Amino acid sequence: MFNKLKQFQDIRSRAKQLQTELEKITVDGESGWGKVKVTVNGNQRISKISYSDEIIGDKEKLESLTKEAVNDAMEKLQKVMATKMKDIGGLDLAQDIQGMMGQN
Repeated sequence: MFNKLKQFQDIRSRAKQLQTELEKITVDGESGWGKVKVTVNGNQRISKISYSDEIIGDKEKLESLTKEAVNDAMEKLQKVMATKMKDIGGLDLAQDIQGMMGQN
């Protein structure tokens, strides 16, 4: 029982470290040839959105380009995160959690 508790504490500590590392990752997505730009961090939180002056008055275009920019940023983030997870052992963490739960 004590061994399981220690394993859980170790996994929790590694998960917290992983979350901290992911917060440091940022990617930029854009659409409309740079008219809309979105910055997203590794925890999938949008930290910045910027619009060029020329599209501010066109609500429909603004909405469409915002969606495209967010999707672009998320796709880029997925690629960066896959590499980062391998580098910092995030995939091992998921396997360790499954092992503790008896799902291996």
